[in-house]
Amino acid sequence: MFNYLQSRIRGTASVGPGAPPSGLMAFYWHFVSQTKLWYAAMFATSLAVALIDTVIPVFIGKLVSLMEAADRHAAIGQNLPMLLGMVLLMLIVRPLVMLTDIAIRQNALIPGATSLIRWQSHWHVLRQDLPFFQNDFAGRIANRVMQTANALRESVMSAIRAVWYIAVYGTSAFALMAASDWRLALPTLAWFAGYVVFLRHFVPRMRDLAKASSEVRSLVMARIVDSYTNILTVKLFARLADEDAYVREVIDRHQTAIGAHMKLISQFMLWLSAMNAALLTGTATVGIWLWAEGSVGAGVVATALPLAWQIANVAGWVSWEVTGIFENIGVVQEGMQTIAVPHGGIDRPGANKLEVSRGEIRFEDVCFTYGRQDAKPVLDHLNFTIRPGERVGLVGRSGAGKSTLVNLLLRFYELEHGVIRIDGRDIGKVTQESLRAAIGMVTQDTSLLHRSIADNIRYGRPGAAHEQVQAAARKAQAHEFVVGLQDWKGRAGYDAHVGERGVKLSGGQRQRVAIARVVLKDAPILVLDEATSALDSEVELAIQEQLIGLMEGKTVIAIAHRLSTIARMDRLIVLDQGRIVEQGSHDELLALRGHYERLWRHQSGGFLAPDVVTTETATELPDELPPDEMRVEPMPESGKDDVPVATRA
Repeated sequence: MFNYLQSRIRGTASVGPGAPPSGLMAFYWHFVSQTKLWYAAMFATSLAVALIDTVIPVFIGKLVSLMEAADRHAAIGQNLPMLLGMVLLMLIVRPLVMLTDIAIRQNALIPGATSLIRWQSHWHVLRQDLPFFQNDFAGRIANRVMQTANALRESVMSAIRAVWYIAVYGTSAFALMAASDWRLALPTLAWFAGYVVFLRHFVPRMRDLAKASSEVRSLVMARIVDSYTNILTVKLFARLADEDAYVREVIDRHQTAIGAHMKLISQFMLWLSAMNAALLTGTATVGIWLWAEGSVGAGVVATALPLAWQIANVAGWVSWEVTGIFENIGVVQEGMQTIAVPHGGIDRPGANKLEVSRGEIRFEDVCFTYGRQDAKPVLDHLNFTIRPGERVGLVGRSGAGKSTLVNLLLRFYELEHGVIRIDGRDIGKVTQESLRAAIGMVTQDTSLLHRSIADNIRYGRPGAAHEQVQAAARKAQAHEFVVGLQDWKGRAGYDAHVGERGVKLSGGQRQRVAIARVVLKDAPILVLDEATSALDSEVELAIQEQLIGLMEGKTVIAIAHRLSTIARMDRLIVLDQGRIVEQGSHDELLALRGHYERLWRHQSGGFLAPDVVTTETATELPDELPPDEMRVEPMPESGKDDVPVATRA
């Protein structure tokens, strides 16, 4: 039975009926409605449990009246059906109802509903645009996705179990006592009136404090994860004390928030205890007074007192549940700040799949300011065309707009003005998934998934055979180091895991795995953003030969500072302050003796100095170095395209 119930709600079977709404009640219903039949079943079992528990004090009262009979054996005989019914109810019916209630809660709703909420929240958040993740802590986003599922499910279940239970039990108890004598129900009626006022006073305050505490808790998680994720930087700069202070400050804030919350809960419990004591004392006083007057029998008083006692006990449990409900509501409200955020940069209605047949790329009057309309454009009325199969290098100082241009091509940001076309199609009118599937990119800041080497390479083409993975690794000069790897769990070769973001590998090894991933993807458009920057000269030379083969038949955009990469491009486009200032082949640009030629002369050791210094300080460099400090030497024999390189004497 438990296995059957656990298989009824498949948390990952659906991505939900749409985006989670921003209203609190609508957000709850968005998830609850998908499992409403199971919540309804829990509602029914909770009703049955409350009614059965109400009957138990009635049986106690009947037993007291029975024991007052003069002819005890005759009284037992006359009441035998009732006694057998009591036994049946206590030994069979109540345990079965309790079992059903527990089975539904513990085996259907808790695993199934929690997984459903968590999966759909993650699915929605993962499809947010790049700025969404750049503007927040990864730890806080993950914490909200994880905690919101538990909080939402628990608050709904608590409302059904606790609030519904006390409503049914309290109403039934009041009716039973009023049926015996209306005066006997007066303490219960007064208690319920006070309880409502009591909740109206405390609940909103607990909700607000719980939300504040949850927000600070997420910030604690975010700062701790930030320290762990950047542990190498923390160690390199010996900043443990600063990290301690950074985290200590927010933990102190969290402690203050928890303290304010717990103070209110303590007041809540103190007042509730006083109300419960008044209920028991009042019921006993009225009951004894009515019994003394002969208005009710001992059995009625024996029924009323357990009913009042159970209300008092249940009220304590309900108070904790209500506290938990509103604490969880606070967590849900805080989680909604991440989960209930509409997607940015979504596909336009009617967007179609991009099919690349030639690979022509056209930038038509492209302007972009990252949304800062009063700022100077990062790209300023950019117009150029990359022909099918052409290899184009982008050159320019830091901030010239090279990376922005690539980000717009990949639609990590939406264009503010102008059009980018691939094979004549506006990329804004195609699906982002198909656009990015048509582009293979190797980034300078290579980050790998915390999975095996094979999984990371196969990310370029899911389903690729192991032989294809190995072939891609060989082309990227990665096979030799991969076969010698062994991770902390003894997994070796292509099964070895690389650690978070690939920290178990060197920078050059990570970049070779990333190149292998793009080799395997074999997309018609190739973007290389300093694809060989982390490699030593010998490995770079070997990989460059493979990249030449990889570029065959593809449209290539290369952002590169190393001249060995730039010189082999069909055309170089020089950007400065978002505009094209020069374009042509390497030799043509040198002959112009303009912007590119000055960058060439400032180069040392294969890197462009203006990318190390700021744009402002770059203008302070001398037009040329003294003759005794510079000599020009050819590159080592490589069989083709020897390019002079400036090096310091």
